[in-house]
Amino acid sequence: MSERYVVGLHEVDETQVAVVGGKGAHLGALSRIDGIRVPAGFCITTDAFRRIMAEAAPIGDRLDQLVRLNPDDREAIRTLSAEIRRTIEGVAIPDDLAVAITRALAQFGEHAAYAVRSSATAEDLPTASFAGQQDTYLNVVGPAAILHHVSRCWASLFTERAVTYRQRNGIDHRTVHLAVVVQRMVFPQAAGVLFTADPVTGHRKVVSVEASLGLGEALVSGLVNPDIFTVRDGAVVARAIATKRRAVHALPAGGTQDQAIEPELQKRPALTDAQVVRLAQLGRRIEAHFGRPQDIEWCLVDDGFQIVQSRPITTLFPIPESDDRENHVYVSVGHQQMMTDPMKPLGLSFWQMTTPAPMAEAGGRLFVDVTRNLASPASRAGFLALVGRSDPLIGDALQTIIERDDFIRPQPDEGLPGSLSGGMPAPIETDPAIVTELIARSEASIAAAESGIRTKSGEALLDFIQADIQELRRILFDPQSHQVFMSAMEATWWLNERLKAWLGEKNAADTLTQSVPHNVTSEMGLALLDVADVIRPHPAVVAFLQHVEDEDFLAELPKLAGGREARDAIEAWLDTYGMRCVGEIDITRPRWRERPTTLVPLILGNIKNVEPGAGARRFEQGRQEAWRKEQELLERLRALPDGQRRADETKQMIDRVRTFIGYREYPKYAMVSRYFVYKRALLEEAERLVRARVLREREDIFYLTFPELHDVVRTKRVDDRLIGQRRDAFRSYHALTPPRVLTSDGEAVAGAYRRDDVPTGALVGLPVSAGTVEGRARVILDLARADLEPGDILVTAHTDPSWTPLFVAVAGLVTEVGGLMTHGAVIAREYGLPAVVGVVDATRLIPDGQRIRLHGTDGYVEILP
Repeated sequence: MSERYVVGLHEVDETQVAVVGGKGAHLGALSRIDGIRVPAGFCITTDAFRRIMAEAAPIGDRLDQLVRLNPDDREAIRTLSAEIRRTIEGVAIPDDLAVAITRALAQFGEHAAYAVRSSATAEDLPTASFAGQQDTYLNVVGPAAILHHVSRCWASLFTERAVTYRQRNGIDHRTVHLAVVVQRMVFPQAAGVLFTADPVTGHRKVVSVEASLGLGEALVSGLVNPDIFTVRDGAVVARAIATKRRAVHALPAGGTQDQAIEPELQKRPALTDAQVVRLAQLGRRIEAHFGRPQDIEWCLVDDGFQIVQSRPITTLFPIPESDDRENHVYVSVGHQQMMTDPMKPLGLSFWQMTTPAPMAEAGGRLFVDVTRNLASPASRAGFLALVGRSDPLIGDALQTIIERDDFIRPQPDEGLPGSLSGGMPAPIETDPAIVTELIARSEASIAAAESGIRTKSGEALLDFIQADIQELRRILFDPQSHQVFMSAMEATWWLNERLKAWLGEKNAADTLTQSVPHNVTSEMGLALLDVADVIRPHPAVVAFLQHVEDEDFLAELPKLAGGREARDAIEAWLDTYGMRCVGEIDITRPRWRERPTTLVPLILGNIKNVEPGAGARRFEQGRQEAWRKEQELLERLRALPDGQRRADETKQMIDRVRTFIGYREYPKYAMVSRYFVYKRALLEEAERLVRARVLREREDIFYLTFPELHDVVRTKRVDDRLIGQRRDAFRSYHALTPPRVLTSDGEAVAGAYRRDDVPTGALVGLPVSAGTVEGRARVILDLARADLEPGDILVTAHTDPSWTPLFVAVAGLVTEVGGLMTHGAVIAREYGLPAVVGVVDATRLIPDGQRIRLHGTDGYVEILP
């Protein structure tokens, strides 16, 4: 097939991204929509770009070097990308290609003014917009100037920002090609951007219009603040008119210039309300054509709108699918589970099979539909109190929605499904034997599952797992198990509320719950200290661990002095805790047993920062502090009027919370233990499917739901295209920030703490573990990269149980996600670690290395000078 170097915009649609790039394909599609005007022009195809790249002979080696660079090595990227651009711009455009371009120009007016615009094949895609990554040139006049700017567009595929963007998004430079769009220049009175969904909240029924005078370049470059109009239900509902001192205009001889605006025009709106509404209607027409919210660039020319670009808004969080047209309110499961990363399809599928009621899915995350909880007047108050106590930001967001009278229709009170119903358990006797019996029954059940699964393969394996999950559900939702940890939580709340009222003591339960029995997660962190104690006396082992990279390093340890003891200690720890990992609720995540190298930095950190014997010593120290606090409180209570009764009631609650609160961590540990039994068996089955050439690699099963995997095992056939699409989707979900609360309109409703008792400039959060501490903030987003010194304060996005080993090495904890009874909070209290959770944007607002003061009792963080 011969190359075609030029095609008219009217010949193009959105299926031709490979030929004309994302921008060209979208402009071609826009030109076909009834009522949408697009400036006339043509596309110089990717065939032309490939021809130029072939002429630039030395470029292949430089591309190889570029691929190997770290995205954070800005200096190396800057230097190498500049060399590549110079090489491309230095290639003379072949005569036949130049003729094809100038012939197309002649059709539209050879000496007219044009916009010359880059259009990459990895641009304006549903999952990555690449906005502004390549160059655009306005008001270019004359064939020679246009050919020159076409070369500059080709070279702009390798600007520093474009190269870095592709590397961070995992896109191979060699797979991206560039087309160039050449369009007749328009000279607008006003220009700007239109979003067919609110770009901040994601609300899909809101249109946001930004407008400035002159060319849109002034707005895009940040030269001016735009007028901002908000449109809903066909009317302008809000407007903010900026003072417009500058505008960019085209020059008669070519090029552009920013010019001062006359004072009497500076505060005049760039558009009338009627024009804004008309523009919003055009935006909705474009959105309907592409089937998703759009970011649209527009120009106002002689009271008519011309559209110069439309791309998908890639930052919006998807809306969970619903089988009705009613309004819905969703609460994030990830924020309760302290794991807001996306989950793969098999992980979502297992969670759905485990949970007591179906959950909504969107963006690789799970949500609970709480609409009925909010719609029922009888249950609403108790539900909001429960949620708000645990996570005030969620509680406040839900209250905001309720106050919008028209969003949720009141419904009669019925039995409410889901994990957030907040039903109160029946009373239970404070008996330690209840906890030991629950744990023993669970361990026996897991052992039976391990024994039963060993002989299963093929469909029998999938059937076994499906049946065994019913046993997992029976144990997880055992009424007695629920009674135990709910009664502990109620006792915690009782102690905090009564002791504050009676004694003015804030968060008294924090100290009283240090070093409780049966907390499998806190025991895990202390047990890793014991592993460090075994390794510390053996310098050869310590030196070896500092350079470990291979996952089979445990087999190498016995060759070293002290290595056998080190291996046995790590193996014993893995036997008990190896099924855990970061993001452990997703069955597809690699476990510590599968990747033991992830433990090595934690062990080395303990060896460096913690004294021998610290595990047992810390537990005993916490137990003593809790006992002393108990005695002090009881003594103060007895001195009050009716003091003995109050002291007796408080003693009962202290006994209850210390007997039962440790069990709060066990059900999840048991679930994850059972998940690992399933996972190992499923990966063995996947290996069999790889050997049978059904799957390309065993991890392909992670991108299938459980029913889909069952079908693959049964039919020995798989849809490779589906797996590829799921991989791409999962990759794109990492760029999305899941909201705590989401509506069926797509609105991410943000809550607030609404407090006026914190110092100016302090970062507000939820106090979950008492105490005040000053120290160096260490902002850590990856557990494997933790590098801590004694006295450091850990600042991170969220901490599921896998982060517990770090807690023994820090002086305080700050997280962006969390609630009063989430895992990080429970463990921080047990370790006596001052902690504030739910600090919005903490990892962005607190610089790594900054000295901070953490107020764990009052719930805020101060940035120190």
